[in-house]
Amino acid sequence: MSENFPATSMPDRDWWAALWPDPEGVLRQVGVEPDMTVLDLCCGDGYFTAPLARLVGGRVYALDLDPLMIERAKVEVTRQDTSVLQWICADAREAATLLPEPVDYVLMANTFHGVPDQSGLAHVVKASLLPGGYFGIVNWYPLAREQTAVLGKPRGPATDMRMSPDAVSAVVEPAGFRTARVVELPPYHFGAIFEVIE
Repeated sequence: MSENFPATSMPDRDWWAALWPDPEGVLRQVGVEPDMTVLDLCCGDGYFTAPLARLVGGRVYALDLDPLMIERAKVEVTRQDTSVLQWICADAREAATLLPEPVDYVLMANTFHGVPDQSGLAHVVKASLLPGGYFGIVNWYPLAREQTAVLGKPRGPATDMRMSPDAVSAVVEPAGFRTARVVELPPYHFGAIFEVIE
């Protein structure tokens, strides 16, 4: 149960920054608000974790399976002069049992496409959220990989792993969510925001 999700490795920071020059702006677009407590699920090297922590005043739990990624994320959070509530090195599928409290928002960026049991993870996320909480998924549009170039090279998961917003909704909603909205995150991504309904 502790293997990495397929095709979800952390990209080089140079093309990550080229793709996401304003990570805090992305977080605001997907509905993260300053008064929220947030779980950054599969936080990777902290590219979103650090601006997320700044945005919500440090009320962030950051979880990743890879201890090296967590160490890199810690460095980035310190570099940006912010903090998180707790670092959790564990499988994403254990999140609900490891969080010390339910949260307002769970963020999952560029990872959901590679989850083997997406429905099961959606239930885990639901169990991690407060009533009325939100699950925000940032994902690649289902374009051919050759069409999603960053810094001159095709990037992102294999074409057949990519999911449309409707496909993501079809998996997540049965876990007790409704699709609140889908936002465009140019050039190649969307943000699907789900709200707990039961």
